[in-house]
Amino acid sequence: MGVLSGLEPKRVFRYFEELCAIPHGSHNTKRISDYLVAFAEGHRLKFRQDELNNVIIWKAPTAGFESAPTVMLQGHMDMVAEKEADCEKDMETEGLDLFVEGDTVGARGTTLGGDDGIAVAMMLAILDGEDIPHGPLECLFTVDEEVGMLGARGLDASDLKAKYLLNLDSEEEKVLTVSCAGSTRAICTLPVSRGAFWGTVCKLTVDGLMGGHSGEEIHKGRANANILLGRALIELMNATDLRILDLTGGAKDNAIPRDARALVAVRDFAVAKAAAAALSEALQNEYRTADPDVRVTLVPAECDLVPLDEGSTRRVATFLFCAPNGVQMMSAEVPGLVQTSLNLGQVAAEAQTVTARFMIRSSVNSQAAETTEKVIALTRALGGTVDIPASYSAWQYRPDSHLREVMIEAFRAVYGEEPKVAALHAGLECGILSGKMPELDCISFGPDLVSIHTPRERLHIASTERTWLLTLETLKRLK
Repeated sequence: MGVLSGLEPKRVFRYFEELCAIPHGSHNTKRISDYLVAFAEGHRLKFRQDELNNVIIWKAPTAGFESAPTVMLQGHMDMVAEKEADCEKDMETEGLDLFVEGDTVGARGTTLGGDDGIAVAMMLAILDGEDIPHGPLECLFTVDEEVGMLGARGLDASDLKAKYLLNLDSEEEKVLTVSCAGSTRAICTLPVSRGAFWGTVCKLTVDGLMGGHSGEEIHKGRANANILLGRALIELMNATDLRILDLTGGAKDNAIPRDARALVAVRDFAVAKAAAAALSEALQNEYRTADPDVRVTLVPAECDLVPLDEGSTRRVATFLFCAPNGVQMMSAEVPGLVQTSLNLGQVAAEAQTVTARFMIRSSVNSQAAETTEKVIALTRALGGTVDIPASYSAWQYRPDSHLREVMIEAFRAVYGEEPKVAALHAGLECGILSGKMPELDCISFGPDLVSIHTPRERLHIASTERTWLLTLETLKRLK
């Protein structure tokens, strides 16, 4: 008997345990994709497996639902494969060691992959069931969601006919997500020249910041270290002659940078140090609530690099100081939702260039385009170029969503209470899929999962059963 064999709903947890026995971290999804193909063949269901290893499985409607609209069930098959430092498991080749603890399921020493293995298990349980009323089904299993939604982005949707999409990739029960932001990555490159300069070499540092997720926490008023570095450079340049030798800031374009630093040469160190101290005091007052530990320091340093010349130094400092950043507009339809934002996540100097990386988010595609154009206009005005390596559509809020109305009714029937209807300023595959299928009406939901992407990840059992019942009730009402 399996570890999860006593849990309800039985079919869901049986398939979840089978999935957990197959390694399926991001970029390692071929085996799980082939498992889904074997399932479809064994159940004599129509399927398609594409070159990326996405799988679509179709199922005909049950009796009485022949004229019902087509519903897509969707989740991703890859998981974030992380483990404890002392865990010897090879997550590329070995399955997970599951355990039940109270009302939760976990995996010893590793992530569980409930995000989004529980969606895959629920979809298989529905495809396997003969006692579940539903209309025509398109079950879409995507790959590599955790590393840029690569499967959804590369999907050919030309043979998909669904009117409604139930995305099972949320981690908070009783929440129906009805919108998410699209995303654009922009890489800005400024050419620089170097030339001799006499001065004291120093390290200018902005640190002590909270940072955070550039989608979920962009509205909290936290400072961006790269933007503050630009402000510090301008302040010091106003106080004394200065040249940049090197600079770096931030770790990822989708994370608000917590620290940034520049090696600079200054003509008058005492004046520059006083300017840095004054700015540090001002910032501690400005961010006393959102980022109380912010600080700016200037200390002597050593560096053999030839400094940027005056013009290049001025252009780089101006770019960092003037770059648009943070919340650009709040939604007028969904209270509290950030509609459009951007984050200057990374900046780095090379011998002849300085590169800056932005993550632009919006739930309105035209505003994403406008914000991207602002970044392009600033960069071009300063003599630089912009590359857009990745962009995907927003999932915009629908004021007249029939699916939302039906699912709220189903929720009331299952829970006896009202759901929370929410919108995200972060990305979901719903954005990409609704971009490929503009008429698609979408909802994202799921059971309670905690500490996802860490070895502390836990899936709540009772929550899974209630979410399963909500899914079945919704399918029954979409007639």
